[in-house]
Amino acid sequence: MAELDLLRFIAALAVLAFHYLVAYASVWGDRPAELFPALAPIAGLGILGVELFFIISGFVILMTIWGRGLGSFARSRLVRLYPAYWLSLLAVAGVYGLTSTKALDPKLSTGEYLVNATMFQRLFKIGDASGVYWSLWAELRFYLLITILVVAGVTYGRVLVFCGVWLVAALGAELLGNPVLNEILMPRYAPYFVAGMALYLIHKQGSAWLPWIYVAASYGMSLHAALERVHGRIELAGFKNMPVTDVSVVITMTLIYLVMALVALGLLRLRARPALTALGATTYPLYLFHSVIAAALVPLLVGDLPPWATAVITTVVAVVVSYAVYAFAERPIQRILKPRRASVSTAAPVVEVEKTSVP
Repeated sequence: MAELDLLRFIAALAVLAFHYLVAYASVWGDRPAELFPALAPIAGLGILGVELFFIISGFVILMTIWGRGLGSFARSRLVRLYPAYWLSLLAVAGVYGLTSTKALDPKLSTGEYLVNATMFQRLFKIGDASGVYWSLWAELRFYLLITILVVAGVTYGRVLVFCGVWLVAALGAELLGNPVLNEILMPRYAPYFVAGMALYLIHKQGSAWLPWIYVAASYGMSLHAALERVHGRIELAGFKNMPVTDVSVVITMTLIYLVMALVALGLLRLRARPALTALGATTYPLYLFHSVIAAALVPLLVGDLPPWATAVITTVVAVVVSYAVYAFAERPIQRILKPRRASVSTAAPVVEVEKTSVP
């Protein structure tokens, strides 16, 4: 689905714009919103790129598990997530261990980097080696929850039950405020995953009232979660340094849901092209690597170049490096680790699904 490749890349660029033009004060040595005052109100909304990732993930992961067993699903996720993640972890450890880079330094010990290699560091109360890793913990918990469906066997009715139970349980966890339940049920992120799954049911089976109710309920819960996340950032940095209004958040979330609904209904379709495939393939490495690239490169450029030139060069370098990571490292590793299929007819759909997987 080429449209998902494009949306994933847009989401990654949105997150990059938020970090480069609003969030990374320590990288610039100044408040980015003051360096880019005209762009900051729009770039600040890039914080919601992760929310789009989560909705796409719900859509694609349900597509991935349909007709698969537990072993196949687990292997596909390991092959998809870990190679690029390990490479990014090595890059982070190398930049902070071998250079004088200070911005965004996680200040981790060797043992803590090794725990990060499992991707379960938050389970052990160990800090992330890179700030962007936080969303991977949400993804992993989603995979663990959806394993229930994989074990039971994925059917239309079971997916509806799963989505309904998870959505109600997440709302209950939010109201109770129990930290253990919140960690398991993820009330702030569950609506995005459920919305993506419901939209995939609509895409696969056609419109029906119950999936659309799930999408509508998820949309309402998502507005609350998104506003809370933006408010938390504003409280941390101040509105001047995070100039994002509630109205703009609501509009952005509405557009995200509208675009994904158009995808589900088949009204937004793009012809598969090599360029779109390349953008989709670059997305995950770009998400993982853009922070460490900025921390290493921006301080070297900012003294000699205007801020806009520094931002453009750093973005181009991040995209080029990310594609190189995919083409020359991640993809060869995935080819080695993926199980061989008996025939081309059974292999082709799996490759297509893997191409659109999202963390």
